[in-house]
Order: sequence, then C-alpha cells, then structure tokens
Amino acid sequence: MSICIKDAIQNLNIVIGCPIGCNYCYARNNVKRFHMIEDFEKPVFFDGKLRLFEKEMPQNFLVTGMSDLSSWKEEWKDAVFQKIRENPQHQFLFLTKRPDLLHLETDLENAWFGVTVTGKAELWRIDKLRENVKAKHYHVTFEPLFDDPGEVDLRGIDWIVVGTMTGCLSKKVKTDPSWAFSLYKQAHRLGIPVFMKEDLVPIIGEEDMIQEFPKEFIEVLEEQRQWKK
Repeated sequence: MSICIKDAIQNLNIVIGCPIGCNYCYARNNVKRFHMIEDFEKPVFFDGKLRLFEKEMPQNFLVTGMSDLSSWKEEWKDAVFQKIRENPQHQFLFLTKRPDLLHLETDLENAWFGVTVTGKAELWRIDKLRENVKAKHYHVTFEPLFDDPGEVDLRGIDWIVVGTMTGCLSKKVKTDPSWAFSLYKQAHRLGIPVFMKEDLVPIIGEEDMIQEFPKEFIEVLEEQRQWKK
C-alpha cells in the first residue's frame, strides 16, 4: 500500500512567499485562500517558528514547502542553518527552482538541498545545484513532471522524488508512466533511492509504485516509532 509523503516528511514553513511565479503553484493558492500573508511575491520570515526545530522527537522536515530558498535573505538562512546545526536529531529538506541565484557552502550533515525539475528544459537546474551549492546531500524533485526528461545526469544526487500534477490542472496534465520508470531505472543504476508520490497511483497502479527513502530518513522514521511505543 503506497503512503503519502506528508506522513513521513512534515512541512515546516518558516518562510512563506515566492517571487518566481510558477503557474501551477499550489502555495500561492493556499496563501490567497487562507490570507497567510499580504503579497505572495514578497516572502515573509516567521522567526517564531524557529522553536519548532527544537522538537526532541526526530522529524524529517521540508522547510521550503511554501517558499524558494533562492529568495531567502541571508540572515534568514543563517538563523535557520544555526538551528539545524543545534538539532542533529532531524533531517531538513530545501528546494529551489533558481539554483543559479544561490551561492552557499555548508558542512551540515542533516541538510538536503534540491531542485525542482518539471521536464527536459529544466535539467540545467541539477547542474547549477551541484555548481552553486556545496553541501553533504542533494536531491531532485521531478514534480509535476510535464514531459520526458530523457537521460539525466544524476551523479552525486542522493534521492529523487517523482510526482504528477494535482488539483484542478490534473485533468489537463498527465505524467506518462514511462517517464517515471525511466527516472527510476536511471537512479537505481547509481544506487539512488526513488520515491513515487501517491498522486501517481492512478497513473502507474498500486502494484508498480516505488517508494524509497534515504537511510537517514528511514532512521528518523524508525526512531519515531520507538518514541510512540
């Protein structure tokens, strides 16, 4: 039975807002619906959420579910990275669509930096990630996958996630199963775990879903189960 990725990775939206303007952005719609901030194109840092990094029970956190790391101010990064360093019990994921605007170097063992790729025209983002972000862990989210990315240079990548369009546009945009399985095969040749998001079940079928996590994330989930006993 496939699982929802949100059951394993919690959103910790310490920054809300993004100026990039993707036409498929779910975060912008949520902000408008729930009036979270005045202008989605002007990111806001909620420093009060820094205390959430101090949870004792280990968690896997996505920190950029409603923002893009490239639009964070340097002082926001400094504050968040310091909290990450102080809380090694957790794993933290960051995503960007503009790695060309990033220039950072970190030795954090529990921080994962990644890019979103929706098709072949965006493969440059993976190269720029490796070039501009010097970190311990890299990941790529192929979501929503709009076309066949073809052969992908996944050297140095530690995890990939594959998903399709959700929401009102899902009737118009469909990910071809062959694109997802091509990525899976390419990743597995390099020993990279692959997670197919639950929204692919109607397209791929429950029996063919692949949902793998990096060992660091698995260790967190196992520790959580011990805490809950």
